[in-house]
Parts: sequence; structure tokens; C-alpha cells
Amino acid sequence: MTSLFLLQLLNGVQFGILLFLIAAGLTLVFGIMDFVNLAHGVIYMVGAYLAVSFTQMTGSYGLGLLLTLPATLLIGLVLELLVFRRLYDRPHLDQVLATFGLVMIVTEGVQIIWGAAPLSVAMPEALSGSIPLIGQMRYPVFRLVVIGAGLATALGLYLIIGHTRIGMRLRAGATSRAMVSALGVDIHKLFTVIFAFGAMLAGFAGAMVAPILTVDPGMGEQVLILAFVVIVIGGIGSVRGAFAGALLVGIVDTMGRSFGPILLRLVMEPAAAGQAGRVLAPMLVYILMAAILAARPTGLFGQKT
Repeated sequence: MTSLFLLQLLNGVQFGILLFLIAAGLTLVFGIMDFVNLAHGVIYMVGAYLAVSFTQMTGSYGLGLLLTLPATLLIGLVLELLVFRRLYDRPHLDQVLATFGLVMIVTEGVQIIWGAAPLSVAMPEALSGSIPLIGQMRYPVFRLVVIGAGLATALGLYLIIGHTRIGMRLRAGATSRAMVSALGVDIHKLFTVIFAFGAMLAGFAGAMVAPILTVDPGMGEQVLILAFVVIVIGGIGSVRGAFAGALLVGIVDTMGRSFGPILLRLVMEPAAAGQAGRVLAPMLVYILMAAILAARPTGLFGQKT
């Protein structure tokens, strides 16, 4: 049981790290720009597909990953300049409808280019092994690399946002966008940087998950709702909150799916416990969100406005 708990805990942390890479850019866009971007999930999906194509072209997953980062950065720039910039001053409903339409367009484009069948990326040979945990239990090296890459990204974001000039502008923009603009900061350029950087982080998450999960046209929609849950739990506009919220959501979701049926067997018949566990497990993250918002309406690290 100890080995299983440790295994699922690491799986939860790894899932949380991937959610953080997606939610970090989303919380900056939502918190600073007050922009509801439902298309953020499809950039994650496109990043995974680009990683598949670049890996096949170069024969190396590492090179494919490196090529995916500037490609998704460029996609973010193009979308911001052609689509999102025209929606900044529009009501949230207009933003939701426009970005939802973009989701449908990009998803259809992906199916035209890559097809509807799931794709996969071969695990890098150097990272295809596993290390022992406790007893006979082992854990894949690649998943540990994903955790390490996510932690390094979180540290980099902390240093950029907390100790650089662009980070100072981001923090100021999260507090008062109008004041930053009045002080002479080119707010449109700042928005462009945020969108492009957020798109690159989402593409990075897609490329990292490609060797673990199958790549399919619906994968972006599956994580977008959880990414919104993460930024609401952590506090809109807070990268630190996105990191804490992502870890909480990842661990609670993974542990609930693994141990929920086991715990329910203590008070229910095994068949009923299994069925109830499958039904209740997906609800746990939303129960967690409701409990946190009841105690802290602005989220764990959100600021009152």
C-alpha cells in the first residue's frame, strides 16, 4: 500500500505539473488582460501534434521538443495579432464565442492535417527506463523528467516575474492595467508578450505529454476545464497560485481515482464501491474548488480588488 501511495502521489505531482504549464499562461491572460481565452487548450493540442511531426522529421524527440517551443510561440503571436487583439475591449461573452469558434476552426484544421486517428511519440531511448521506489515498485524516468522540467519552469517564472523589469510590469498590470498604461507602458506590446509566452508554455506541456499519452484532436478540451479550475483555486492572475492549485488538483484527482473505490469498500459492497468511486472521483476537484472558494473567495493567492 505504501508503494502504491507513493506511485500515485508521483503521478499526481506529474499531472499537476502539466496542468501548471497550461494554467500559468492562462492565469496571466485572464488576470492581467481580463480576457477569457477558451482557445488556450487547442494550443496545448497543437504543441503535441507539432512535437509528433518534428520528432518524425528529425528522428529525435529532443530536437522535436526544441522546435515545438518557437513554433507555438509564433502561433501565439499570430493569433494575438490577427484575432485576440480585436477582442480586448469586447464583453466577455464576445470573447467566449470568438475563442470557442477558434477552437472549432483549429480542431478541424488539425484533423485535416494530421487526421482524426490518435498519434503517439516514441519514448526517448535514454529516458525509457525506470528507477526503483519501494520494494518491487518502479517509476518511469521520463515522468520524473517531466516533473523536473515543470519545477525548473516554475522556478524560471518566479525569477522572471519577481526579479525582472518585464515581471515588474506584469505584476503592475495585474494590479492596475489602466495605471500601467498611463505611466507610458505599451500595454498592447505587453499583451502580445503574455499571449506568446503563454502559448509557448501550453505547447511545451503538449510536447512533454506526447510520449506519455496518445495525441488526439480532443485532448485540448479535456484539460482546459481543469486549467480554469486551477487558476480559480490558486487566484486569478497569480502564477504562484497556479502552481499551488495545479499540484492540489493533480494530486486530489489522481488520489481520488486510485483510492476512492478502496476507501468506499470499507462501508459498501465491492461492486457498489467501484461504481460509486468512478462516479465521485471526477467530482473531487470541484468539491475542492468549492471548499477553497468558501474560505477564500479570491483563491489561495488571489488579491482583493
